[in-house]
Amino acid sequence: MASTAGYTWDSMGDIVVVAHDIRSTHNVGSLLRTCEGLGVSHVYLIGYTPYPAMPYDTRLPHIAGKLTAQIHKTALGAEDLVPWTHVDSVALCIDRLKNDGHVVVALEQGSDSVLLPRYHAPTKVALLLGREVEGIDPAVLGMCDTMVEIPMLGRKESFNVVQAAAMALYQFRFSAL
Repeated sequence: MASTAGYTWDSMGDIVVVAHDIRSTHNVGSLLRTCEGLGVSHVYLIGYTPYPAMPYDTRLPHIAGKLTAQIHKTALGAEDLVPWTHVDSVALCIDRLKNDGHVVVALEQGSDSVLLPRYHAPTKVALLLGREVEGIDPAVLGMCDTMVEIPMLGRKESFNVVQAAAMALYQFRFSAL
């Protein structure tokens, strides 16, 4: 059981990440490393999100090998430490997480979003991340329980998906302490 400063991950709730249609292998590797470091219990790699090689992989071996090597460049072994699953259907994944008691929180800017510093994550939460440039598809947003956004202080409109995920996961993990 992992711990830090007297706190154990088990006493701090269950956080999972749903990465939907992330196109960059380097973002996937960095996300896996970030999730491992922040005690995420599972990562779901959805849709066309690249994923490391796995048993009974249906991809051509040279493609699976190339993607695994690219993910490893930024994951640095975290792909072997944090549990992950590749799933084709985001709707099916969200439905299963909700049935398991997770609140599905989209990390996205919108008129109905809650500012991240004001959001207190429930005990079981699934953080949904979307495409690097376009964000989360409106149909997928409709499946989520709520949206949170990171306040932007500069002139850019958004952060890199993994930087944003790290901020949200840190807030979810430590806001209740």
